[in-house]
Amino acid sequence: MIRHALAFALSATLPLAHAAPVNATDLTTVSERSGFTATGRYDEVEKLCAAFQKAYPKAVRCFEFGRTPEGRPMLALAVSKSGALTAAQAKKRNLPVLLVQGGIHAGEIDGKDAGFLAVRNALEGKIASGALDRQVLLFVPVFNVDGHERFGPNNRPNQRGPVEMGWRVTAQNYNLNRDYVKADAPEMQAMLGLVNDWDPLAYIDLHVTDGAKFQPDVSVQVEPVHGGDEALRVAGTALRDNVMADLKKEGSDPKHFYISFDKTDEPQSGFVDGMSTPRFSTGYFVLRNRFGMLVETHSWKDYPTRVKITYNTIVSLLDQMAQHGAKWRKLALAADARTVAAQGMQFPLSYKTTDKVQTIEFAGYEYQRVPSDVSGGTWTQYDETKPQVWRVPLRDEVVPDFVIAAPAGGYLVPAAYAAQVGAKLKQHGIAFRVLAAAPGKVDVEAFRAEKTKLSPQSFEGHQMLSVEGAWKTEAREVGKGALFVPIAQPKARLAMTMLEPQGADSLAAWGLFNAAFERKEYMEEYVAEEVAREQLKDPQVAAAFKAQLAADPAFAKSAPARLDFFARRHASWDERYNLYPVYRTALKY
Repeated sequence: MIRHALAFALSATLPLAHAAPVNATDLTTVSERSGFTATGRYDEVEKLCAAFQKAYPKAVRCFEFGRTPEGRPMLALAVSKSGALTAAQAKKRNLPVLLVQGGIHAGEIDGKDAGFLAVRNALEGKIASGALDRQVLLFVPVFNVDGHERFGPNNRPNQRGPVEMGWRVTAQNYNLNRDYVKADAPEMQAMLGLVNDWDPLAYIDLHVTDGAKFQPDVSVQVEPVHGGDEALRVAGTALRDNVMADLKKEGSDPKHFYISFDKTDEPQSGFVDGMSTPRFSTGYFVLRNRFGMLVETHSWKDYPTRVKITYNTIVSLLDQMAQHGAKWRKLALAADARTVAAQGMQFPLSYKTTDKVQTIEFAGYEYQRVPSDVSGGTWTQYDETKPQVWRVPLRDEVVPDFVIAAPAGGYLVPAAYAAQVGAKLKQHGIAFRVLAAAPGKVDVEAFRAEKTKLSPQSFEGHQMLSVEGAWKTEAREVGKGALFVPIAQPKARLAMTMLEPQGADSLAAWGLFNAAFERKEYMEEYVAEEVAREQLKDPQVAAAFKAQLAADPAFAKSAPARLDFFARRHASWDERYNLYPVYRTALKY
């Protein structure tokens, strides 16, 4: 009964099939025709994309921007009444581009159905009046297309509707919202190509959250807010707050933080805001001096309700871009210029949430935590018939944690690694040059790992690597074919994220250079014994050995460690062992 009532309420708000233009092919969705209880398969996206272009040839262009591993077309709609339906035209006319992306997790498919509704109503002039004259809407109905077609009724057991939906990950088992930097998935490589071509001012990532049972229906998180260019942080905060204000007018209870308990399944633990790392969309686009927005409707709201909230969000974004997009685009381009001109820019490789706590009132339901005879743990039982206001802690002060200074000139990548690093830089549109002549032996900053740790199991197809160490000045041989990555470029923050080895989403962290931290040469024990005796003739070596024996009991008890002491001092020792194969340079090549 509640589902039908909500579907009726939604249909009253969002015009259905009879509102389509008389000269248009049917532009309604399976979702509309079902009363917002079902969603269509991907062939519907293909048909609608073509139908919108046919109905509005001067305002819509349907185009393919990639192919999935299973051979399906990745489709986007460029929508504008300005006449700018290509990336070049949008740039020439200085129009802000709003990229709205649905279905990155294809079971969370609200964005596809809400987006088609918003596109149709905007084209008909029923919403966001005049907004399409002042911007280009780039709509990707489904990002994870292969996952969308892994269709079934039980793919999201903690989500109320639609009756069937897609799957979280791709056919290659990648979670695309962990892939923005490493870009392993063909789908992500295609998306980055789309982004590089169109340079969207704002990238909107539409999701449905998991989580507990409570009343708030959506969270809206934006960057830059906590990090990035200072002027853009002001604009990012305004974008977030304006959209939240619009949603409140429509009856929602939006939150500015991800609505997930600090301790799983414990409401009284409250909430902790944070800064996403760049593997996520909202942590990635801030590094390009652009806005990233994560929208999470609440999974325990039914599908009609969630589609309506997502629709309202898209309408608000169209309005915000129409009002402020031109000004915000100028701010973004100015941020690019500031990044290029910055000398010794201070860049946070990580952020942390402080211990500063405020107590908030949060609309939940009555609940009890009881022992479970099934799991042996504690079970939280919610009673949705009994609304209750919780007073819970919120920590939302986010500050830089590990901060580094940018290199004065940029980075040098030795020729041996140039192809694989260059390919990754190209995917992100980061500028670099291939050195046509060998600079020879030059002073650089080199990073040598003092400690390395591999993740115990694979994550997103990688053995993650963490390193401890420091940059120190060394003279290194740099040959022809090496790459120079200048720091004076708009994507300097993104370049540093990828090339600073201690970053959480650096190429090093994702395991691209693991072989550089593997020891390859060894000295047989009987040889090491002879080498040790020869080296002990040197009083300084003998004194150092004696001191380490006294200071380190574990070393004293370990025959391999004692012999390794001498092997490391022998001329055969590999001086490249634990040397990170990317250098920082003060020069500009």
